[in-house]
Amino acid sequence: MTSQSVSSVVREPSLVDEAGAGLDGLAQLRALMASGRKPGILVSLDFDFVEVEAGRAVFAGTPGPHAYNPIGTVHGGYAATLLDSACGCAVHSQLSAEQAYTTLELKVAYHKAVTRHSGLLRAEGRVMSLGQRVAYAEAKLIDAQGRLLASATSTLLVFARPASAAPAA
Repeated sequence: MTSQSVSSVVREPSLVDEAGAGLDGLAQLRALMASGRKPGILVSLDFDFVEVEAGRAVFAGTPGPHAYNPIGTVHGGYAATLLDSACGCAVHSQLSAEQAYTTLELKVAYHKAVTRHSGLLRAEGRVMSLGQRVAYAEAKLIDAQGRLLASATSTLLVFARPASAAPAA
């Protein structure tokens, strides 16, 4: 980011804006899920937003060839993206209609290799604390057999929701 502050940035309209403008964070996420629309990252990496409640969010996906790295395992970025999504949406679920967030830091620990044989992966994020400007969340990535594959902690900046750009004419 340049010298502009996060709160002064005008952003493009988002799926959350389209599905739940004016709603609090939990209602926005529920409206997005109900719409059946998926943000690009979920489409690109082929995973889903499957559960949300106040302070908790769950994403799930089965890694395929699209997620492999050259050494024959699922790229760590796949796990990190699931974990980041779970942490971020857990925080989003506790925000007001006037608030937004962005990840400041994500620390990921990889416990076991992920392969296509890992089956369905579930990343469950939970809010640890939520303040006026900073939130902390953690997430765990579990495989189909219930084994812990990776875990993450996240620090997130909470700020006033910037205005969306007007739709192009």
